[in-house]
This record gives sequence, C-alpha cells and structure tokens, in this order.
Amino acid sequence: MELLSQIFLCLLTLCGIMFAKGVDLIKVKEDSDVVLPCSLSSKENIESKLFDWKKDGHMEVFMYDGGLIHGTGQDKQFEGRVSHFGDELKNGNASIKISKTKVSDSGSYSCIFPRLQPPQTFNIQLVVGRCLKPSVVALNDTKDWSQLQCVVREAPTKPKVEWRDSSGKTLPAEEPQATERGGSYDIILQTTVTKTDQYSCVVQSGDICDLDRSSISVQICGSSTVPVIIAVFCTLLAVGIVLGVLFAKGCISFEKYVQRDSPL
Repeated sequence: MELLSQIFLCLLTLCGIMFAKGVDLIKVKEDSDVVLPCSLSSKENIESKLFDWKKDGHMEVFMYDGGLIHGTGQDKQFEGRVSHFGDELKNGNASIKISKTKVSDSGSYSCIFPRLQPPQTFNIQLVVGRCLKPSVVALNDTKDWSQLQCVVREAPTKPKVEWRDSSGKTLPAEEPQATERGGSYDIILQTTVTKTDQYSCVVQSGDICDLDRSSISVQICGSSTVPVIIAVFCTLLAVGIVLGVLFAKGCISFEKYVQRDSPL
C-alpha cells in the first residue's frame, strides 16, 4: 500500500505540479501523459461513491458512479484518453490520467463529489505546452563563410529564437522574420558564420519546454588546417628540388660537412 502511494506521488512530481492559492497548477509538454490529482483527506473508500470530472465548468471529462464509468456525455475531446486508478479508490483517490495531452486540454478542471455531506470540489489548472523543433539549413556557402537559416513553424506564441555556437555564445543575426497565421507564428532567423564549428538554433518558448534546439555542423575551408598542410608540403618539396638541382650542377658541395680521419 505504501509503495503504491509513493509511486503515485512520483507520478505527480513528474507532471510538474505546483501549488498556488489552493489550486494545483500542472504544466506538461504536449503529447505526454498527465495525472490530475484528487483525493479525500479522510481517505475513505469511494468505490461506491460518485465523482465527476469537468473541464471549464461544463465539459464532461470523466464520471465514476459506484463501480460504473459513464461514457455517455463525455466530450469527444477526451474519448479513449482518460482513465482512473481503480486500485486506489479504496484509499479515497479519485485522480485521473489523461493520455497524449493536447494544447486544447489546457484549462480549469474540477473533481466533484456531489453526494458527500457536505459536497466537495477539488480544482486543478492544467497548462499543456507545445515544444517547438526548429529546422536548420545552410543556404549559401563559400570558402570563407556560410549563411545559415533557422525556421520555426506554428508557434502558439511568438518565441525567442537565436543562433549559438558550440560554446553557447549567442551569434549576431539578421532581424527575425515573423509571420502570423491563424493565431500561430512562423519564425525565420538567418545568420552568417565564418568559422568551422557546430551551430545551434535555440528556441525559448516558455518554462514548459525550456530550450528546443536543432544543430548543424559547418566546415569553412578558409579556416581548415588542410590548406596550411598542403602549403607547407609544397614549400618543402620546392626547397628540396632546388637543392637537388644545385647539388647536381656542383654549385654546392656537402664534402665540408663530412668528417674525415686525418693521419697521425
């Protein structure tokens, strides 16, 4: 029993529950699972009780009534995605799990025990955030520089987008191009780099997803050591050829560098 309680608490912690003014605030990433907590402080058995979950005061999410789960009236948005913890009912736990959350799941949830005396209601605020995966590409390349482009599609709010090098330093970039379409934003950000490195486009879309990024490796020929090695090799080869020609024509002699034994 204690193990089940610990597991349940861990699930709540992973969901990122915060407590403010008596209302549980839960923040999760889109397409993840979330547990909405609801438990009687008395921990009395509720297997024969009625509890009803609603969203925004009117949308039917989940209803349990004495062992029966009422699917009639459930909003289509939640069909096949909501479950409860049957083994925990005897401990007064009426929590539910919503699978594969959507941004549209964000809102105010109420867990209602209408037949208790007095009736009890528990309130949850759910925020589902969409993480943004930027796409990156090299638009133009020369031996001295490369022009990089980052594109973020369908951001629900206008995010902060920037280019960074492998050390995390923010790079100078052109003014972002933002286009609004039906309440969402497309962002394009370009920068020009002159050094070989791995560069990342970083999107700061809020505290739920923190930082979303995509990276691209860039090879600038002008900054490569290969041309230097080739130049050194060619120089040494040329010097060797010149010395060989001069020696063949007798212009130089190595005899003076040869040690000879003199007679006693």
